[in-house]
Amino acid sequence: MKRTKIKDLFAPSLIGSEVSVMGWVRSRRGNKHVQFVALNDGSTIRNIQIVLDMARFTDEQLKPVTTGSSIHVTGKLVESMGKGQTCEIQAETLEVFGTADETFPMQKKGHTLEFLREKAHLRPRTNTFGAILRIRSALAFAIHRFFQEKGFFYLHTPLITASDCEGAGAMFQVTTLPIDNPPRTEDGAVDYSADFFGKPTALTVSGQLEGELGATALGEIYTFGPTFRAENSNTPRHLAEFWMIEPEMAFYDIKDNMDLAEEFVKYCIRYALDHCREDIEFLQQMYDPDLIQLLEGVLASDFVRLSYTEGVKILEESGRKFEFPVYWGADLQSEHERYLVEEHFKRPVILTDYPKEIKAFYMKQNEDGKTVRAMDVLFPKIGEIIGGSEREASYDKLMERITTLGIPMKDMWWYLDTRRFGTVPHSGFGLGFERLVLFVTGMTNIRDVIPFPRTPKNAEF
Repeated sequence: MKRTKIKDLFAPSLIGSEVSVMGWVRSRRGNKHVQFVALNDGSTIRNIQIVLDMARFTDEQLKPVTTGSSIHVTGKLVESMGKGQTCEIQAETLEVFGTADETFPMQKKGHTLEFLREKAHLRPRTNTFGAILRIRSALAFAIHRFFQEKGFFYLHTPLITASDCEGAGAMFQVTTLPIDNPPRTEDGAVDYSADFFGKPTALTVSGQLEGELGATALGEIYTFGPTFRAENSNTPRHLAEFWMIEPEMAFYDIKDNMDLAEEFVKYCIRYALDHCREDIEFLQQMYDPDLIQLLEGVLASDFVRLSYTEGVKILEESGRKFEFPVYWGADLQSEHERYLVEEHFKRPVILTDYPKEIKAFYMKQNEDGKTVRAMDVLFPKIGEIIGGSEREASYDKLMERITTLGIPMKDMWWYLDTRRFGTVPHSGFGLGFERLVLFVTGMTNIRDVIPFPRTPKNAEF
């Protein structure tokens, strides 16, 4: 008999039929006459109840059926009179695939999220992490669907690169040289000409610069892949390895960019609500009682479009005492962003026209010579969820900025060629995927929305 996934068992048409299910035991209870097993196979937040008539099964057969063990059951699917379930399986056969003794860490009791981070290899078997990972999967699919429906092309940008897109220098080095005794040049420096790629390379912090190459040929592209930052940031908002979505669009100005960002993030949230409702309802019940209201509130809102200068003025006149001071030229912190979103406007905000000194070299300069056409999408509870800009299309202006910042030209010649040969107005943005998953799930620590978090001093599993 072919296996049926538990998520498919709840179709009324299956009532009365013989079914075959496989999964992991969440709990077992009962008496000498009848035993009840809650079984889950990861396909849904819901368990199916297995009813084992002890006239048919022996204690010896049921002894290995403990929390965490894996079993195969066949039997009849019937309507359930029990509270909290619509149907159950009256077991006819039972096969134990794998046992789990009392040392199995995911016993049926409350576990802290901190404890579960230490058991990241097993935490997907809990209700919380099963829900989070199903939502994460759905959001990843929604991202591809959104861009594919719009005619964007999916571009694979390199994970190993010689360019530091953000200019921050916090990159993980990639080398095959012996670390304890690397070859040296005559002046004592490491001789990278002997390295695998013949020069210093690192894991990418962003696919944007290569994405711009794709956009200036294919028109509209998006990347979606892992990125790496070697920042020693031990906070609930930072990971050393995370996933980024970075669309780049030729012939888009800053307004087109903002429109796309708002449409994109709303599409993803709507998709999750439509396809992961039970999982979101569970997380709301367990972690954030306002979760669905918050998600639907974002969908119902027109995002505020606000210049950085106006935003700073609102913050300065708020009367609020912030931990970090606010002044024109300051790089706004999460507390400032959240004040604008959660308290002042009570809806998402897109902040634009930042001082050029606090933004990256590739952003288009405004006529005032002081600001650039940057845009940050700010969300409740998260702060910045998207960062982007119209890109500088002028070769001379881009060259001037690169020179001022002292960016090594030998690394940037290929990027400058897009401005030398058929330059066009173009824009793009980056969305940290985990921040989106954080928002949609109502979780508060970014380590809880990626299967195996990579953080300072932690590369387990």
